Amino acid sequence: MKSETGKKYLTTLLSVLAAIAVICSIHYVAYGNHENGFLKIGFVYVGDASTAYTSNFMKAQTEIEKLYAENVETTARYNVSEDSVDAVLEELVDAGCGLIFTTSYGYGEKTKECAEQHPDVQFCQATCSNANEDPLLPNYHTFMGSIYQGKYLCGVVAGMKLKELIAEGRITPEQAKIGYVGAYPSAEVISDYTAFLLGARTEVPDAVMTVKYANTWTNYHLEKKLAKELIDEGCVVISQETDTSGPAAACEESKSSQEVYYVSYNESMRDIAPTTYLIGTRFNWAPYMTAATQAVLEGKDIEECVEATVHGNDAGAGFEQEWVQLLELNAYSAAEGTEERIEELVKGFKEDSVQVFYGDYTGTNPDDPSDTIDLREEYHESENCSAPTFHYVLDEVITIQ
Repeated sequence: MKSETGKKYLTTLLSVLAAIAVICSIHYVAYGNHENGFLKIGFVYVGDASTAYTSNFMKAQTEIEKLYAENVETTARYNVSEDSVDAVLEELVDAGCGLIFTTSYGYGEKTKECAEQHPDVQFCQATCSNANEDPLLPNYHTFMGSIYQGKYLCGVVAGMKLKELIAEGRITPEQAKIGYVGAYPSAEVISDYTAFLLGARTEVPDAVMTVKYANTWTNYHLEKKLAKELIDEGCVVISQETDTSGPAAACEESKSSQEVYYVSYNESMRDIAPTTYLIGTRFNWAPYMTAATQAVLEGKDIEECVEATVHGNDAGAGFEQEWVQLLELNAYSAAEGTEERIEELVKGFKEDSVQVFYGDYTGTNPDDPSDTIDLREEYHESENCSAPTFHYVLDEVITIQ
């Protein structure tokens, strides 16, 4: 009798231990699909090293490889179209990746679908805002830097240059025109060029902006053509929300009798436009991506390990956590006092004391003219999610062509 009871107890104990082992293995797999502290990481890129946007992600990948050299193996796929990303994601899952970074807004929907199908893999999607939408998935995360801060500061630098040109009689206040080559009329692009103009207008209240959309992120010749058109229309400062050096080349090669200056995005273009380049801003993806890697290696929730503003499974930050950085300042062409002004504003952003989307302005949603905004009440960008949400074109001061 005692023997039978002992067998039952032993059987029950073994069953419990087996159940615990299964639960533990599921938990272990759910945070990275790695063994013995080793993790395979996949990266999905919309471009390659020739595009500034993707190049910044690649810098973060390199940082991960340096920091966790003995604990990670990385693999990357380049120039992945939004239509083919689902097949690439499945390929990376099959290759044993326990953490996958996807880097283009257009990947978001399919990446989340893949995450739902593979709960044992962690997916981190950049520049998207669907992590906190149904279905809520513990293994799907979104992240983005508050690049509007860098754009605003670059606008101030551009405004200081315009102010200098006006003071020296080289242009009139009415000629303080800014040209902007944008990819698409998305909230990301609209938010950034609005921040840029508002920064410029702190220095030159008469400054206005003309925007031309390329409807693509990477077309060198088209971007250059649009920038040239803006120069021919009298724009003194050119900037962009696209990925090639086309606008920089247009500025440096300009034959216009009017001076032209250039502000870059994601990569310094000083080597391409040495006499016209002023400054630029870029995303620094390394703080998030290294923290996410560390979290998965340690079996922790990613959002608990990231130094950022966190909303659910979404994380974002700006200058205060180095998620946004300024590119080199060209002292050759920048206005006097620019460096000191930069230091003042960066400090202000870190202290959360700079108002960007604020002033005596009204704006209209280009997709719905009945949807308007009055910026006499400040609009707090990225307040509820990391991705930009400001999508109003400022009346009278911004023209869309």
